[in-house]
Amino acid sequence: MSELCLLAVSLLVPGQAPGGPLTVPISKLPSSLPAAVETGLARFCNTIHPKTVAKDAITSIEVAPPEFSSPLQLRSVSYSSESAPALPAPPISPTTPSPPDAAISDAPSSFLPVAPARPLNGGQLYQQRQAALQAGATYTRLPTDSFQEQWMNTAIQPTYDQWVRLLNQEAQAMAGGQGDSKLSVMIGDSLSLWFPPELLTGDRFWLNQGISGDTTMGVLQRLSAIRDTNPDTIHVMVGINDLRRGSTDTEVVSNLREIMRQLRYHHPNAQVIVHSILPTRLAALPTDRIRRLNYMIANAAEQEGTDFLNLHYAFNDEMGILRRDLTTDGIHLSLRGYESWGAVMASIF
Repeated sequence: MSELCLLAVSLLVPGQAPGGPLTVPISKLPSSLPAAVETGLARFCNTIHPKTVAKDAITSIEVAPPEFSSPLQLRSVSYSSESAPALPAPPISPTTPSPPDAAISDAPSSFLPVAPARPLNGGQLYQQRQAALQAGATYTRLPTDSFQEQWMNTAIQPTYDQWVRLLNQEAQAMAGGQGDSKLSVMIGDSLSLWFPPELLTGDRFWLNQGISGDTTMGVLQRLSAIRDTNPDTIHVMVGINDLRRGSTDTEVVSNLREIMRQLRYHHPNAQVIVHSILPTRLAALPTDRIRRLNYMIANAAEQEGTDFLNLHYAFNDEMGILRRDLTTDGIHLSLRGYESWGAVMASIF
């Protein structure tokens, strides 16, 4: 398969991609563990309720990236959709076009322009998804370079409201075209937005409702978009942007609790899975605070009858901060980061 480039930039900030699979759950830990033991166990922990909270201060030399950062190209992986259910055409177009054949030229390859294998910024991704929607296709089921001619020269970044409208339209198309197929919804910020479609399991539809820079309040205010869909699982990961903008832990947990309640009420048959906030390499977002916050979120999830997926220990290094090989900028994920996240998600189906 040809080499692909994975975009790691969102509307507001870049990022994306994971590491090795972690599928051995540890449901219970002693109330306290030596740091070395905790670090060893942490590599295999993908379950709920962290029992301990690190108290050590974390120092990092990374600096928070500016909004609207430059995109970063990454390698990609092969993807097979042979096991995926047939795609029912949403009520937009009766057919889903195949990607155009590559142009044939007699010019030497060194003189041929190199087209990106996938969108490299938020504007390109927006245009690709809009083109897929107009064609009656689900973008997560298409080759990453689909509709390339319509997005490759795009540089304008869509607004938050434009993303909200597009995600509403995608959700309505899915509600009309899902049929009997299984559906998983991902909702959150840029980490969700840039999740590589080729890393998603092919036995179901996926509806990506991530928006770069979004917060718990933003997600709460747009939950109505998926109300008419029929998912069997709903993945929620949001909160890191709240912390970057000065929100308190109490505010984050309160908003997440209301998100859980609304999802449980409107989707009683769905498994609602709240993902832990990931560690970072930014001094302004220390791991000890994120661990305490995740503990609070896990307790709220238990009280609200939803599931909590602890990813924190799958991503931190021996110092308790985000592993360097799993991030592009200290906060967003590299491809290896997404691979790790995807492996944990796949293990719970």
